[in-house]
Amino acid sequence: MEEKISPARLQTRAVHAGDRKPLEGFIPVTTPIYTASSFIYKDVEQLDKVFGREVEGPSYSRYRNPTNDALEELMASLESGAGSLACSSGMAALQVALQVALTDRRKSIVAAQSLYGASISLLGKVFDPMGVNVKFVDFCDMDAVNKAVIDHKPGAMLMETITNPLLRVAEVDRIAQLAKSAGAALIVDNTFATPLIMRPIEIGASFVVHSLTKYLAGHGDVLGGIVVADEENLEPLRAYSRIVGPVLGPFESYMSMRGIKTFPLRMERQCANACRVASALAANPAIEKVYYPRDPKHPDVEAVKRLFSPDLYGAMVSFELKDAGREQVFRFMNALNMVVPATSLGDVHSMVLYPSMASHREASPKHRERMGIRDNLVRLSVGIEAAEDIIADLEHALRHA
Repeated sequence: MEEKISPARLQTRAVHAGDRKPLEGFIPVTTPIYTASSFIYKDVEQLDKVFGREVEGPSYSRYRNPTNDALEELMASLESGAGSLACSSGMAALQVALQVALTDRRKSIVAAQSLYGASISLLGKVFDPMGVNVKFVDFCDMDAVNKAVIDHKPGAMLMETITNPLLRVAEVDRIAQLAKSAGAALIVDNTFATPLIMRPIEIGASFVVHSLTKYLAGHGDVLGGIVVADEENLEPLRAYSRIVGPVLGPFESYMSMRGIKTFPLRMERQCANACRVASALAANPAIEKVYYPRDPKHPDVEAVKRLFSPDLYGAMVSFELKDAGREQVFRFMNALNMVVPATSLGDVHSMVLYPSMASHREASPKHRERMGIRDNLVRLSVGIEAAEDIIADLEHALRHA
């Protein structure tokens, strides 16, 4: 594990890490797209050593690809991990992390009650039928987490740094200590926070996963995911990848890497915009409640102060429309002119999503109720536009909802 890095130094790593590997007689300033499925050497003896992992080098792109290598080196640097694996989607990355974590551990998962809807489905519809015991618990209640660990003896624990969509923040460092004492691997989905705000491996997590599609690539033109592992779990991750091959294509790796070079700048702007948008929404009489980690009345304010990078609170804002149901929420979304009603987040443009319809559609009504997701809840991903324009568009839509 690398030393703890500051947000300022992370900006430098985002620009330089992974690039400029020497080739024959020259060094490209950015990593090329290597589309080759296989690679040869001057003699077969060298290829034999590559296959045996006696020397570093690509042989077949399911094992490794130079473009992917560059992205993986970059993400390991940003997350202070020992290494990483680029996958075909964020959900593929999460599945890989869970399967690797459970390979030589107890087939039991203690998961946060508040997760992305597809993550809940992955646990309930894939891992549970495979014989893995899955227990959901409120990760913001440390007594409940401790009891679940004692009762269920997990091989893996799963949580999000900032929960989707109500933006709760559990004590990742304390949960990491609890997981370690129980012999469990802690997997943290860091998509909402990004390594600019928190780096969970620095405080004890075993794996960090991201949807590259979101803030890291950041332009709505890449589908991809990444798993970052600590030293203990890196070789099992690489071994699993060599067999199963859940790898990202080189073009998507290149596009992700290009986006990551500017992600700290975008994220800083998006966080600043989100603070202004959250304040404006809180003052609007058409809004019943605003969820945002900067709120001094946020239920996890102490964890936010201790774990987040200074003055960065994320770029997601969730809010409830007053006395609204599905029909009124649809009218609000249809009345937006600039903010995009689309199923994603983290793009340069602002986006809204209706969790009951999209991100948490597959979660049962009872699970949504336990999470606190009501039919008047809207999730907003704040972009890099002028904050005044974002606010004006939201206020226009609220007047016409």
